[in-house]
Amino acid sequence: MTHILRVDSSMRTEGSVSRNLADKLIERLSDSSTQVTERDLANGIELINENWIGSNFTDPSDRSDEQKTSLATSDQLVNELRAADTVVITAPVYNFHVPAALKAWIDMVARARETFRYTEEGPVGLLTGKKVYVVVTSGGTVLGAENDFVSGWLKYILAFMGMTDVTFIDGSGLMLDETKAEKAEAEIAGVA
Repeated sequence: MTHILRVDSSMRTEGSVSRNLADKLIERLSDSSTQVTERDLANGIELINENWIGSNFTDPSDRSDEQKTSLATSDQLVNELRAADTVVITAPVYNFHVPAALKAWIDMVARARETFRYTEEGPVGLLTGKKVYVVVTSGGTVLGAENDFVSGWLKYILAFMGMTDVTFIDGSGLMLDETKAEKAEAEIAGVA
């Protein structure tokens, strides 16, 4: 059985191209035994704060009940990632970067001793063996262009946590090419 974690970061719940493409991608990746966990960031997500940071850097065996409560959402999000074989992230480009909610999700899941650890040789990601699809959509920013600050950053932070098998579904430049959404759908049709 395959377990897919879907993380939607478009604030548009109706008429979202990234959500529509993710629907098609998940349909392509799924069979009758596939389990899909949905994390919709349009519903809101906590931000890290000073208490969260202090709690995160306290040894787990020494955490107070308040510190455990502070990390409860983060723990849940990390566990969703751990449980998934495949991760599908929608990443519309807002003002040349990911939506704030997607950055907040990354902040919640990129945790020392949980999703990465430091060694003498440098950081080592702990979430290995996962396939990640990132559905990138934008009006005028084209994937791979000089002003594409999304794909490189996401590829780096995902690899930092151990997720190195990343495929980008290119729905970028929608205002520049009216056939771009159809091209992205054709790309999805070729996903094995």
